[in-house]
Amino acid sequence: MGERTGEKVGWTGGWLGGFIWVLVLAVVFLVQQKWEAGLIGLLVVVSAAALIFFFPPWRYPATAFWKLMSPLYVMLAVAVVWVVWAFDGFNNEALRWWNFLGGLPLLTPLIVMGRRRWIDGSVQVDASREEGRPSQ
Repeated sequence: MGERTGEKVGWTGGWLGGFIWVLVLAVVFLVQQKWEAGLIGLLVVVSAAALIFFFPPWRYPATAFWKLMSPLYVMLAVAVVWVVWAFDGFNNEALRWWNFLGGLPLLTPLIVMGRRRWIDGSVQVDASREEGRPSQ
């Protein structure tokens, strides 16, 4: 199929999976005839999907992952703002600012692999190894 298929599926599927909750909530709002909230949610999902498919790391192999992930994290933040707005913001007694602290682990990929680039994972054949000499 292609080189590094698992990583490509992981990137695409992982990010799409990260926005599935937005799609589900948007559909629920549409079923409830809350058209504005539902349509805005669908717009967020379509925008996120476009970013996922237009800016994958294998298209920009020399670009650091943090630069490629940043627009997706912005869309994730937009999705959170959208859902807070859709549920009447902080006027809703069940919603408090500290509820968002649980989302901090979502930033882990920025820290763990933010400086990595797609080309860093490519297998490079060392000519000295082909000749049987240890590489330096």
